[in-house]
Amino acid sequence: MRAIKTLIIKFSTYYLGEIGSFFYILYKTFFWSFKKPFDFKNWLKQMVRVGVSSVPVVFLATLFTGAVIALETFEGFRRFHAENYVGSVVSLSMLRELSPVLAALMVTGRVGSAMAAEIGTMKVTEQIDALYALATNPIHFLIVPRVWASIFMLPLLTVLGDLTGIAGGYLVSVYIMDANPIVYEASTFQFLDLEDFYVGIIKAVFFGLILSVVGCMKGFYTEGGAEGVGRSTTQAVVMSSLFILLSDFFLTKILP
Repeated sequence: MRAIKTLIIKFSTYYLGEIGSFFYILYKTFFWSFKKPFDFKNWLKQMVRVGVSSVPVVFLATLFTGAVIALETFEGFRRFHAENYVGSVVSLSMLRELSPVLAALMVTGRVGSAMAAEIGTMKVTEQIDALYALATNPIHFLIVPRVWASIFMLPLLTVLGDLTGIAGGYLVSVYIMDANPIVYEASTFQFLDLEDFYVGIIKAVFFGLILSVVGCMKGFYTEGGAEGVGRSTTQAVVMSSLFILLSDFFLTKILP
């Protein structure tokens, strides 16, 4: 019984410490975001890394996700003669839920891990201490550009995912399941509202904030040399993915 109690206290302390570190980095990031100098060249570089370089993986993930949704729903809806609504299911699913989540998870695995590895390597090799010695705040120099790049680029990747997911559903429904293309196009936009688009964009903003802050936080507090860098990278991906899925539930509950 005592061992279980000790284990619970240990894990509780660990996760409370992680949450505290997250909000500390978040606070410092927004604090330094409005301090000069503004290194727009570095910001642009990070936006290219987060956004442009992630286009292929987001494109493929959302394209085949839309295709799979269309394939599964078409077979199911055919049983009660509702094939004409497959386009509506695909478009609503992609815009409100799947596109922002998939884009965030893909970027987490590709960019969030890189943030943790880069900053973690700088930490264990004392490059961050060198920044302090040069009167340069490492959060201002390293973390702020990465966080804002993720916040700006995740919505754009989500819009790309919306389009490719709907296109994937169209290709499967029309060219594989022999659906009427005119009816499918009409049903795709029949039940869509602007708020469906906004919900996905708002989720993407939060997801970009989460994955970048967590990745930078794990790298910033890395200890233990090369082994610690690998551990921080793994923890960044796992923690970011869990936080994204948890926040997705609450955002879905709160947003209209």
